[in-house]
Order: sequence, then structure tokens, then C-alpha cells
Amino acid sequence: MSNPIIWTTRASKDLKKIFDFYKNLYGAEKAGQIALEIRKHTEILETSAENFKQIGQIDENFKHLKRDYRKLIHHHCKITYRIGNSVIYITRVFDTRQNPKKNL
Repeated sequence: MSNPIIWTTRASKDLKKIFDFYKNLYGAEKAGQIALEIRKHTEILETSAENFKQIGQIDENFKHLKRDYRKLIHHHCKITYRIGNSVIYITRVFDTRQNPKKNL
């Protein structure tokens, strides 16, 4: 049994911005590969084992919020997520080479 992953609207927009950045830099094909890699990297969270759901470190940038947010790092991207009752929400995707204030 696995817990499905839901990408929030904000996370989807973040991924689109990353795609657009890489599209301008490397072309659409490479940008698509990078976006797909980021999405596939989150699949590790879908396992039913509790310790895999919390595989990422607590994201200190979101410590002020009521829920616990965790992060996965994939290449230059930080993927922030939180665990719901029966789903895992991907809440942000942030290219770590950007200004850190944009991540909040």
C-alpha cells in the first residue's frame, strides 16, 4: 500500500518556472528531462513504510508554520513536502541557486 503524492498548485508553478529556466538554458528536451527527474525523485515518499515518509530533513524555512515540513534535495532543487493523513503534499520546489527569500 502506498500513499499518493499530491502536487500543490504552488509546487506545480515552481516546477514550471524551473522548466522554463532550463528550457532557455538547454532547450525544451533537456528541461523536460530535468522536470521529470524532479517528479520521479518524489516517488520515494510513496512507500507505506513510515520511515520513508520522513526520509527528508525538517525544512527550517517552514518551521514557523503549524505543520512539519520536510525537504528532499535533488541536484540544485529543494523539494518541500508535508505528510497528510493519507497523502503526501509536495508544497514547493525551489532551485537553490535562487535568492533564498524567494523560497518563503
